[in-house]
Amino acid sequence: MFLHNFLYEIKSSLRVRDLIFWLILFPMILGTFFKIAFGDLYEKQTKVSAIPTAIVETEQNDIFRSVVESVSEGDEPLLKAEFLSEDEALKKLGNGEIKGIIYTGDTITLTVAGDGVEQSVLKLFIEQYMTREKVITDTISGDPSKTQAVIAALSEEINTSDEAKLTEGNLDFYIQYFYNLIAMVAMYGSVTGLHVAMGQQANLSELGARKNCSATPKSVGILASLAGTWVVQSICMIICVSFTAFVLKVDYGDRLPFVYIAAVCGGILGVSFGFFIGSVGKMKQGAKVGICMSVSMALCFLSGLMVGNMKPIMAEKAPWFNNINPAALVTDSISALNLYSGYRVFITKVVTMLVISLIFYVLGLLLVRRRKYASL
Repeated sequence: MFLHNFLYEIKSSLRVRDLIFWLILFPMILGTFFKIAFGDLYEKQTKVSAIPTAIVETEQNDIFRSVVESVSEGDEPLLKAEFLSEDEALKKLGNGEIKGIIYTGDTITLTVAGDGVEQSVLKLFIEQYMTREKVITDTISGDPSKTQAVIAALSEEINTSDEAKLTEGNLDFYIQYFYNLIAMVAMYGSVTGLHVAMGQQANLSELGARKNCSATPKSVGILASLAGTWVVQSICMIICVSFTAFVLKVDYGDRLPFVYIAAVCGGILGVSFGFFIGSVGKMKQGAKVGICMSVSMALCFLSGLMVGNMKPIMAEKAPWFNNINPAALVTDSISALNLYSGYRVFITKVVTMLVISLIFYVLGLLLVRRRKYASL
């Protein structure tokens, strides 16, 4: 009987059109919008690549030319410099092809057409050079043989694009929205768990009345139905992760199999949460679905689905909350794979999800099993 109920639950779940839309199609649509909105914001706002710059030499300055050529080379150059005439430089600056013009002469000056990270880096580059130019001049006057060594040291010190990585993972702030997208799909699974609970209660559904008249023990029927729902939800979670990773090209790092594990555990947690909600009280299905969806979306909101810095705010105001928020547990488990080289945080979050899932399942089972009916 377990196998029969298990297969029946899988088949019946796959026939529900709402499930196909909300757990598969809607996340794809929302994820695509996220990719369009946030796809290159990190590169534009945070990462500093080689800055296209024009050098206009009103007077020849061999020292500055050497420094510019030095910081324009290597794997991560600071500048993408061109030596142009003033007319050519101004034309490119007006067209947005370059970020600034550096004039060399008695003094070194900078002209830019706007404000931004790249313009600020150019300004810092000029300021640092000016404060050290005298060192090079004095070196040439005192000991010319050390000129190249001093220029090399100057170039290394001026290069503001060197990175000091705290982690080998993806530092893109906006990737958290995709983590929260996975958490949202997990929490939407609560509706399927709710249907399982409703289908076991004779006073709330006709299906529940038939099941209570059958010879199958209630605990076996509930476990079989939940297991079938867990399988369907896991398939939806795998599709969501695969779509974002392989179609939208979201960088989850080099431990993608563990992202699948976190997503599947999150889906099980969502189903168990819905099962518990469906087991509480005697409200009709519509009211319970409303409660389930409202609570799920509230948890996703507090995890950062709508406002990116909401989870840090919760960590400051109520540090304990993110440790029990199902949506935050899903995002934290995936984020831990990206940020930490070890697995301690990841394992802690996954185990917490499974423990909370078990608690929801046991509480829901106790509430459903203890109900007796005078007549059916």
